[in-house]
Amino acid sequence: MKRTHLFTDIAQTQGLDASVLSPQTWPFSLDWLPRSTYLVGGNVRDALLGRRADYLDLDFVMPEGAVKVAKAIASHYHAGFVLLDAERQIARVVFEKATVDFAQQVGDSLEEDLHRRDFTVNAIAYSPHTQEVLDPLQGSIALQQRLIQMIAPENLKEDPLRLLRAYRQAAQLGFTLEPDTRKTIQCLANLLQEIAAERVQGEIGYLLSTAKGTPFLAMSWQDGLLKHWFPHANADGLQQLEQIDVAALALDQTWARAGLELSGWLRDQHKTSGTGRSWLKIAKLACLVSHEPQIAEQELWRLKYSRAEIQAVLTVIHWLPSICAAKDFAAQAGATQGEPLSLQAQYCLFRGVGAAFPALVVLAVALKTPLAAIAPLIERFLQPDDPVAHPIAPLTGKDLMIELKLPPGRQIGQLLEAIQLARAEGKIQTRQEALAFAKAMNTPQHGST
Repeated sequence: MKRTHLFTDIAQTQGLDASVLSPQTWPFSLDWLPRSTYLVGGNVRDALLGRRADYLDLDFVMPEGAVKVAKAIASHYHAGFVLLDAERQIARVVFEKATVDFAQQVGDSLEEDLHRRDFTVNAIAYSPHTQEVLDPLQGSIALQQRLIQMIAPENLKEDPLRLLRAYRQAAQLGFTLEPDTRKTIQCLANLLQEIAAERVQGEIGYLLSTAKGTPFLAMSWQDGLLKHWFPHANADGLQQLEQIDVAALALDQTWARAGLELSGWLRDQHKTSGTGRSWLKIAKLACLVSHEPQIAEQELWRLKYSRAEIQAVLTVIHWLPSICAAKDFAAQAGATQGEPLSLQAQYCLFRGVGAAFPALVVLAVALKTPLAAIAPLIERFLQPDDPVAHPIAPLTGKDLMIELKLPPGRQIGQLLEAIQLARAEGKIQTRQEALAFAKAMNTPQHGST
């Protein structure tokens, strides 16, 4: 096994005390770990690259007693304990600002364990007791060459998610795929359909969440990895992802707050691997699925997206033609040709799109809709008290039932909708005016609403 004190040199330039490899940064004492314990995987890789994170995510392997050590640490420090895999002896200890996994090594030696990992850059081990780096597969050379290189095709077959993970890690690290590794992935691409949808979605999520991931997502599509999960994705849709990144940058430069809205989380906040569910990702998903809502919905359900995310994507697909063809929408809403969207048309658009408006805008701009044409809509959306974009009725359904002596039912909702539209058009402002408007609508000459 190749043993080296490479980290000693790295420490002098990167600063050992600031590295994840330094026990001083851990939430528990090194004394709890047997001398046969090694830190492995992405922790070592990132430390050697000088990459740091605010949240520690540590992975240790040891010949035996992994679960026992994890339990002892969790008990002593009053941290959370999770038994991840009883058969393979893998446990997790959860601290406030760190997650620490302990696993029994696979095989009879640490070298055998490292040979069964995915890529050479992830097959470097570090002894916290001796500060010795073990690099039997020369992962440090791949780090210097900035390459994602497989250890063996059999390792990729063992867990086909590694096929997609290669592209995600390349995007994350700014690396390229080693040519033979990419050819092997192309040959094994069909195996990805055997993986649980939640795991696939997690890898795709990172590639969708950042501009760095866009070219690698396109590459993974070219190499056949997305064929099963996004059967309607095509070259035009993948090119639109790049255009969305450019559009998001343009929106952020013009409206700083709009940029924040685009990266804001959906209602069901959920962070995974440092990324989250954003409106930018919703816009990109709309480019990868079928334009037929029912088919798109099935594709997204299969990938285990949440109900809120699916609804947001379907909303964007439904309203995209309207915002990309403003004149046609204006004509449908009763405006004369050449005029901007009528207030009624804008009101209908905002009511239909709801909170997904940022995703709709960034996709529309990506598809060459002039920014100036939709700037008034963006300005309205950014004003929380705008009566068109964020309508609030001056009175409630209970007010209507009391004042007009109406029973609960559909009529109340129709009246409230009419009041909100009238307020958006500037016909009414106050509660008294709204009540008078509702009474007028409820008179016999108007008929039943």
